[in-house]
Amino acid sequence: MSGMLSPERRETFLGNAEILEIFNITKVGKVAGCRVIEGSVERGAQVRLIRDNVVIHEGKLGTLKRFKDDVKEVHAGQECGMNFENYQDMRAGDVIECFRVEEIARTL
Repeated sequence: MSGMLSPERRETFLGNAEILEIFNITKVGKVAGCRVIEGSVERGAQVRLIRDNVVIHEGKLGTLKRFKDDVKEVHAGQECGMNFENYQDMRAGDVIECFRVEEIARTL
């Protein structure tokens, strides 16, 4: 019976980044040049794009680069480039909230 229950989703906050500039890259599309303000940002994590304190997109982080190198994680105070899967409408000044979602099996 407990296997039929849908799992509980738990979000773990990882960090925030602010978009400083948007770059148009030919093969990739738009890439956001960001500075991590708080915590860290991880490649493949879930993200929320926040503009004027309103969430305008929620999805997955596609690529994460530091200079020209693909990296797994970027920490507070560092700059990086990132793009999102299936989303291109980013602007300078937007805030990116990065989080991890865990699914926990529920019991009766």
